[in-house]
Amino acid sequence: MSPQPDLARLTGAAATQADAGLRCGAGAASWRDAARGTILRGRRSELAGKSVLIGASSQFAAALTLLELDGVASRMVITPPDFTSERVASAISQSQVDAIVCDDDSLDFGAVRPRYVISALSPEDAPRGETVATEWVLPTSGTTGAPKLVAHRLGGLLGAVRPRAAGEKAPVWSTFYDIRRYGGMQIFLRAATSGATLLVTESGEPLADHVSRMAEAGVTHLSGTPSHWRRLLMSPDAARISPRYVRLSGEIADRAILEAVKVVYPNATIVHAYASTEAGVGFEVTDGLEGFPASYLDRLGEVEMRVVDGSLRLRSRRTAQRYIGRDDLSLSDSDGFVDTDDLVERVGDRYFFKGRRAGTINVGGLKVHPEEVEQVINMHEAVRMSLVRARRNPITGDLIVAQVMLKDVEAPAERKRALKVEILANCRTRLDRHKTPTAIDFVPALAISAGGKILRG
Repeated sequence: MSPQPDLARLTGAAATQADAGLRCGAGAASWRDAARGTILRGRRSELAGKSVLIGASSQFAAALTLLELDGVASRMVITPPDFTSERVASAISQSQVDAIVCDDDSLDFGAVRPRYVISALSPEDAPRGETVATEWVLPTSGTTGAPKLVAHRLGGLLGAVRPRAAGEKAPVWSTFYDIRRYGGMQIFLRAATSGATLLVTESGEPLADHVSRMAEAGVTHLSGTPSHWRRLLMSPDAARISPRYVRLSGEIADRAILEAVKVVYPNATIVHAYASTEAGVGFEVTDGLEGFPASYLDRLGEVEMRVVDGSLRLRSRRTAQRYIGRDDLSLSDSDGFVDTDDLVERVGDRYFFKGRRAGTINVGGLKVHPEEVEQVINMHEAVRMSLVRARRNPITGDLIVAQVMLKDVEAPAERKRALKVEILANCRTRLDRHKTPTAIDFVPALAISAGGKILRG
């Protein structure tokens, strides 16, 4: 079997349109130039066979580095920009990093390693040489403690990417994700290996500026978490773009957000996808409904699915290979299935997501999944989004409380009192008594993590 081509060769082969490429607020590069060029000033060969931390502060620079080093370095360790120096230092230690590639030599990586400072993209005449099988190391989505790092191969990361059909016009992609996280990485790889243009943001870029660039570029495909999409739909700038393909992933895509997106973009194909850093891309749901058909568990294909004790498990060539630096952790069970820790429940011919096992709240010995309660609250037409938490009571233990963000955050007090009664009535109708919030607080905003998910900490 011939070895998997490296990312630069795949990208160069797919770059049939000279103007297709990577764009951000600070710069742009065609895929042809990015695949054939260098940002390492002739020092690429020095990193051959090395474990390298991709420490670029810019998504644009990180993307060019991934293109240059896949097939050259033995390992690329890709950490998101919000990692503290302590977490980066832990990743460096666990991954036995030999060198750091960065675009800012003043950055604190928490450990001393040789640094290679990125330069402007320029032509490279030196051949790339024989391709090595590079490990792509990504952290899981946890935000505290030492990061758990998982190793992928490019072939697995590309497992869900389908080549563009002959004669099909290349899309113009954009994403609210950072490409250094699994969800954003998938969009980056889709665009790079299909010759599609990709617009990415940079840290601190206002949403209005990002939307302006998307409108100017004529974005056709757009991805993000449900929280990303709620943020966009809150903005009057949402009407400036008209994507024909909308993708949601990373959080539960409940009925409320699916319907809200459809109202704003009635001509778009709306897809919600299930994926995780460990399990890879599992499946896509294209029928516009929440949850997924139970028949997915029975179909033969690239991804096998099981539900064990209510938890979704996946097995495919898209899953990560192993944890890095953690011999005490097993990524999959004895049959090769990854336990996603996401709990599902079958109702009729469909499975619905209940929430994360680790996020379960105990109310008087009974389990409550915050996401399940949020889905009911979000169904109210006046609600933009909600966050359900436990509030400790010294007598009765945990109680369920909810913070709710209304579409009209300036609604008068009388209207808010009426809405609180309506929302609680809906909860009592659709939820067991112990799952119904004891209190609802209206808030002007809810915090979103750097990864685009509602912040539950």
